[in-house]
Amino acid sequence: MRQLVVMLGIGSTMLLTACGDRDFDKAEVERAMKGVNVIDETNLNDIMLTVADPNEAVAYFRRASKQDPDRLDFKRGLAKSLVRAGRATEAAAVWKKIVAEDESTGDDRVDYADALIRTGDWETAEAELDRIPPTFETYKRYRLEAMVADSNREWKRADSFYETAAGLTTKPSGVLNNWGYSKLTRGDFDDAERLFVEAITYDDTLFTAKNNLALARGAQRNYDLPVVPMSQIERAQLLHTLGLSAVKQGDVAIGKGLLREAIDTHPQHFEAAVRSLRALEVNVTN
Repeated sequence: MRQLVVMLGIGSTMLLTACGDRDFDKAEVERAMKGVNVIDETNLNDIMLTVADPNEAVAYFRRASKQDPDRLDFKRGLAKSLVRAGRATEAAAVWKKIVAEDESTGDDRVDYADALIRTGDWETAEAELDRIPPTFETYKRYRLEAMVADSNREWKRADSFYETAAGLTTKPSGVLNNWGYSKLTRGDFDDAERLFVEAITYDDTLFTAKNNLALARGAQRNYDLPVVPMSQIERAQLLHTLGLSAVKQGDVAIGKGLLREAIDTHPQHFEAAVRSLRALEVNVTN
């Protein structure tokens, strides 16, 4: 990060030299420098919001906001960085100030609702989403609408919002997984399986969807591993999930066998499966 700042400074110095050689007057130099600073600042802001350490980004945007309190982009950067740093309550407080500004956008209110959901304040999040015009249609808006509808057990609305959200992104694996989990909690296991498989077809590294798929199969007493791409470690973890599901269904002998297979499959010591098997054997003995 320091190297980047130094490079930006060198670039600015070179521009000053060039301006001097061309005999620019002071006003022209200042205008040129202002343009370069805006470009450099934008690049740095983008870096802070993506690859920088979240807490470092929080410090950067907090400092920038204090130096220029009228800049809404600095406040947005601060709020987004706070979310990245896992500090949703602080982020929600910043977003609340942002949406009160005349220049705030629909995206700002969606991000505010997102931060509120992360804090567990579903009621306020729903109220904020209701304040957004229906013509403002984005993937994130409908994904949050679906989550809120889920929390209210409004299944038809949830399904409609999930479907809309999935159609508004080229990477729907996450929302399909959420939709599948919603179906799983309702006991609609067939639809849940279908959605988890679809999520995996878009992203075969999404282990959460694979594990949820195993849960959906286990809930139906189908203890065969799903036919999806998986590493050896993932295979062991899914066997563990199926083993616990079998025990929950009352199929204790099958569950013990699956746990033993999980332990044998894992390339390292699989402590979680070992503990589960030991606990099961102790309870059966007692």
